Amino acid sequence: MKKRQVDHVLRAAGRITGEKQFVIIGSQSLHGKHPDLADEIVRSPEVDLIAAKSPDRTELLNEIGVDSPFHQSFGFYADPVDITTVVLPRGWKGRLVQLPAGDTDGVKGLCLEPHDLAIAKYVARRDKDIAFTRALTRRGLLSRERLLALLDRTRLTAEQRERVRADIAADFAA
Repeated sequence: MKKRQVDHVLRAAGRITGEKQFVIIGSQSLHGKHPDLADEIVRSPEVDLIAAKSPDRTELLNEIGVDSPFHQSFGFYADPVDITTVVLPRGWKGRLVQLPAGDTDGVKGLCLEPHDLAIAKYVARRDKDIAFTRALTRRGLLSRERLLALLDRTRLTAEQRERVRADIAADFAA
Protein backbone atom coordinates (compact mmCIF):
# COMPACT_ATOMS: atom_id res chain seq x y z
CA MET A 1 0.00 0.00 0.00
CA LYS A 2 1.27 3.43 -0.85
CA LYS A 3 1.04 6.39 1.51
CA ARG A 4 -1.59 8.08 -0.65
CA GLN A 5 -3.82 5.02 -0.10
CA VAL A 6 -3.30 5.30 3.67
CA ASP A 7 -4.28 8.97 3.32
CA HIS A 8 -7.46 7.89 1.49
CA VAL A 9 -8.39 5.51 4.32
CA LEU A 10 -7.77 8.24 6.92
CA ARG A 11 -9.86 10.72 4.96
CA ALA A 12 -12.76 8.24 4.78
CA ALA A 13 -12.31 7.26 8.46
CA GLY A 14 -12.58 10.90 9.49
CA ARG A 15 -15.75 11.40 7.49
CA ILE A 16 -17.41 8.30 8.94
CA THR A 17 -16.49 8.83 12.59
CA GLY A 18 -16.11 12.60 12.86
CA GLU A 19 -12.72 11.93 14.45
CA LYS A 20 -9.60 13.87 13.41
CA GLN A 21 -6.89 11.56 14.75
CA PHE A 22 -6.26 7.83 14.43
CA VAL A 23 -3.52 5.54 15.68
CA ILE A 24 -2.16 3.24 12.96
CA ILE A 25 -0.85 0.09 14.63
CA GLY A 26 -0.11 -2.40 11.84
CA SER A 27 2.50 -2.59 9.10
CA GLN A 28 1.15 0.57 7.46
CA SER A 29 2.48 2.50 10.46
CA LEU A 30 5.88 2.27 8.74
CA HIS A 31 4.69 5.14 6.54
CA GLY A 32 5.18 7.43 9.56
CA LYS A 33 8.98 7.16 9.40
CA HIS A 34 9.27 5.82 5.85
CA PRO A 35 6.46 7.30 3.69
CA ASP A 36 8.12 6.26 0.44
CA LEU A 37 8.20 2.53 1.12
CA ALA A 38 6.31 0.85 -1.68
CA ASP A 39 7.37 -2.76 -1.78
CA GLU A 40 6.34 -6.05 -0.25
CA ILE A 41 7.00 -4.83 3.27
CA VAL A 42 3.85 -2.65 3.17
CA ARG A 43 1.80 -4.77 0.78
CA SER A 44 -0.99 -5.50 3.24
CA PRO A 45 -4.35 -4.18 1.97
CA GLU A 46 -5.56 -3.05 5.40
CA VAL A 47 -4.84 -0.09 7.63
CA ASP A 48 -5.24 -1.11 11.29
CA LEU A 49 -6.85 1.90 12.97
CA ILE A 50 -7.96 3.05 16.40
CA ALA A 51 -9.82 6.34 16.88
CA ALA A 52 -7.28 8.11 19.11
CA LYS A 53 -9.58 10.27 21.22
CA SER A 54 -12.75 8.12 21.14
CA PRO A 55 -11.77 4.46 20.77
CA ASP A 56 -15.44 3.47 21.07
CA ARG A 57 -16.02 5.12 17.65
CA THR A 58 -13.49 2.78 16.01
CA GLU A 59 -16.17 0.16 15.24
CA LEU A 60 -17.82 2.62 12.85
CA LEU A 61 -14.87 1.93 10.52
CA ASN A 62 -16.43 -1.39 9.53
CA GLU A 63 -18.27 0.73 6.95
CA ILE A 64 -14.94 0.89 5.05
CA GLY A 65 -13.71 -2.47 6.31
CA VAL A 66 -12.98 -5.81 4.70
CA ASP A 67 -15.45 -6.79 1.96
CA SER A 68 -17.18 -3.38 2.15
CA PRO A 69 -18.06 -1.45 -1.01
CA PHE A 70 -15.02 0.75 -0.19
CA HIS A 71 -12.74 -2.33 -0.17
CA GLN A 72 -14.32 -3.67 -3.35
CA SER A 73 -13.90 -0.31 -5.11
CA PHE A 74 -10.34 0.50 -4.06
CA GLY A 75 -8.70 -2.81 -3.12
CA PHE A 76 -7.72 -1.65 0.39
CA TYR A 77 -9.65 -1.01 3.59
CA ALA A 78 -9.68 0.04 7.24
CA ASP A 79 -9.37 -2.65 9.89
CA PRO A 80 -10.90 -1.31 13.11
CA VAL A 81 -8.88 -2.69 16.01
CA ASP A 82 -8.36 -1.94 19.68
CA ILE A 83 -5.18 -1.70 21.68
CA THR A 84 -5.61 -5.23 23.05
CA THR A 85 -4.84 -6.43 19.50
CA VAL A 86 -1.11 -5.94 20.09
CA VAL A 87 1.50 -6.26 22.82
CA LEU A 88 3.61 -3.10 22.95
CA PRO A 89 6.50 -1.89 25.11
CA ARG A 90 5.75 0.55 27.91
CA GLY A 91 5.93 4.15 26.73
CA TRP A 92 4.86 3.42 23.13
CA LYS A 93 2.42 6.34 23.08
CA GLY A 94 5.26 8.77 23.70
CA ARG A 95 7.10 7.40 20.67
CA LEU A 96 4.24 7.67 18.16
CA VAL A 97 5.29 9.20 14.85
CA GLN A 98 2.98 11.55 12.99
CA LEU A 99 2.20 10.46 9.45
CA PRO A 100 3.63 13.08 7.08
CA ALA A 101 1.10 15.53 5.67
CA GLY A 102 -1.05 14.32 2.81
CA ASP A 103 -4.51 14.46 1.31
CA THR A 104 -6.40 13.54 4.50
CA ASP A 105 -8.83 16.48 4.91
CA GLY A 106 -7.02 17.34 8.13
CA VAL A 107 -7.25 13.85 9.63
CA LYS A 108 -3.99 12.90 11.34
CA GLY A 109 -2.42 9.47 11.54
CA LEU A 110 -0.23 8.59 14.51
CA CYS A 111 2.02 5.68 13.65
CA LEU A 112 3.85 3.20 15.82
CA GLU A 113 7.57 3.85 15.88
CA PRO A 114 9.15 1.02 13.81
CA HIS A 115 10.85 -0.64 16.80
CA ASP A 116 7.57 -0.71 18.76
CA LEU A 117 5.87 -2.18 15.69
CA ALA A 118 8.61 -4.81 15.38
CA ILE A 119 8.23 -5.85 19.04
CA ALA A 120 4.49 -6.35 18.45
CA LYS A 121 5.28 -8.47 15.38
CA TYR A 122 7.91 -10.53 17.24
CA VAL A 123 5.36 -11.26 19.97
CA ALA A 124 2.56 -12.17 17.52
CA ARG A 125 4.94 -14.41 15.55
CA ARG A 126 2.62 -15.42 12.73
CA ASP A 127 4.35 -16.48 9.50
CA LYS A 128 3.72 -13.06 7.99
CA ASP A 129 5.16 -11.39 11.12
CA ILE A 130 8.35 -13.45 10.92
CA ALA A 131 8.80 -12.46 7.28
CA PHE A 132 8.03 -8.83 8.17
CA THR A 133 10.63 -8.50 10.94
CA ARG A 134 13.21 -10.25 8.79
CA ALA A 135 12.53 -7.76 5.98
CA LEU A 136 12.84 -4.82 8.39
CA THR A 137 16.24 -5.99 9.62
CA ARG A 138 17.45 -6.82 6.11
CA ARG A 139 16.65 -3.25 5.04
CA GLY A 140 18.48 -1.79 8.02
CA LEU A 141 15.33 -0.19 9.44
CA LEU A 142 15.87 -1.55 12.96
CA SER A 143 18.55 -1.43 15.62
CA ARG A 144 19.18 -4.66 17.53
CA GLU A 145 20.14 -2.72 20.66
CA ARG A 146 16.95 -0.65 20.53
CA LEU A 147 14.81 -3.77 20.08
CA LEU A 148 16.43 -5.47 23.07
CA ALA A 149 15.97 -2.35 25.22
CA LEU A 150 12.28 -2.21 24.27
CA LEU A 151 11.89 -5.94 24.84
CA ASP A 152 12.90 -5.31 28.47
CA ARG A 153 10.02 -2.78 28.67
CA THR A 154 7.43 -5.25 27.33
CA ARG A 155 5.18 -7.26 29.62
CA LEU A 156 5.84 -10.89 28.65
CA THR A 157 6.42 -14.22 30.33
CA ALA A 158 10.05 -15.32 30.67
CA GLU A 159 9.42 -17.92 27.96
CA GLN A 160 7.97 -15.36 25.55
CA ARG A 161 10.86 -12.96 26.25
CA GLU A 162 13.45 -15.62 25.47
CA ARG A 163 11.65 -16.61 22.27
CA VAL A 164 11.55 -12.99 21.09
CA ARG A 165 15.21 -12.51 22.04
CA ALA A 166 16.11 -15.59 19.96
CA ASP A 167 14.02 -14.36 17.01
CA ILE A 168 15.75 -10.96 17.11
CA ALA A 169 19.15 -12.68 17.16
CA ALA A 170 18.15 -14.88 14.20
CA ASP A 171 16.96 -11.86 12.16
CA PHE A 172 20.21 -9.97 12.71
CA ALA A 173 22.29 -13.08 11.96
CA ALA A 174 20.54 -13.63 8.61
